[in-house]
Amino acid sequence: MPLAITKDVFITCAVTGSGGTQDRSPHVPRSPEQIADSAIAAARAGAAIVHCHVRDPETGAPSRRLDLYREVTDRIREADVDVVLNLTAGMGGDMVFGSTEAPLPVNSTGTDMVGASERMAHIAECLPEICTLDCGTMNFAEADYVMTNTPGMLRAMGTMMTELGVKPEIEAFDTGHLRFAIELVKEGVITSPALVQLCMGVPWGAPDDLNTFMAMVNNVPPDWHWSAFSLGRHQMPYVAAAVLAGGNVRVGLEDNLFLDKGVLATNEQLVERAVGIIERMGARVMGPDEVRAKLSLTKRAQKQK
Repeated sequence: MPLAITKDVFITCAVTGSGGTQDRSPHVPRSPEQIADSAIAAARAGAAIVHCHVRDPETGAPSRRLDLYREVTDRIREADVDVVLNLTAGMGGDMVFGSTEAPLPVNSTGTDMVGASERMAHIAECLPEICTLDCGTMNFAEADYVMTNTPGMLRAMGTMMTELGVKPEIEAFDTGHLRFAIELVKEGVITSPALVQLCMGVPWGAPDDLNTFMAMVNNVPPDWHWSAFSLGRHQMPYVAAAVLAGGNVRVGLEDNLFLDKGVLATNEQLVERAVGIIERMGARVMGPDEVRAKLSLTKRAQKQK
């Protein structure tokens, strides 16, 4: 197929994630203040969207605490730089089974399975412009861990997002996730044009070779908006690949800790590197207001109690 290079590109910065990276780099933010400050620095560097998880401030472990989300969103909204706020809704679907001979009961360490309303509580409270919808169940690298998102759960969460006026960002880790997202639009659970994040190279989802990447791209409906990322040392090559294929880009410490071999990065540095790649390809980096117009987003203040 011919190249369809994106001329106007938006950058998402995935600020901290929920993976076990908190002790691998001093730059991975833990506290709400650190997460917000890192997001604000990424916005100043050129990120139009910041994608945020929260962590326990003491241990760095992933968290779903409402007070942590409220503090992060308040700090970002009170900053002197504008940015589109994207909160994860992927937490609360974690299942860790027992041994292969005795998978049940599930392991209480690592298992965090809650209902749709609880998974969406911080979204209803903070009302970001975007939140993620992981459109499928998937085995991750850990031996007995499963990211669990049933069709019923996704329909329920997608309906809540639509009713709240929060744009779902479909997280597609494989082609089947895209198929189900298309079904959600067909059913009217989420509206079209949808927003998709192609998550490449995550074990054991779609590998990040270019043939698989283009298969994913070609399964995105032509009127939808999409972005893509890969992990580790492939993060920056995928900035170029996504622009070449007609999409937008995601970088950040959730997906990659290094700026160069042996050189730990900050979120700001990763965004700056992505801006340089995009501009050297002859494209332009979009600002947050342009992204709001493109994706039909409405900037909203925190929900009043």
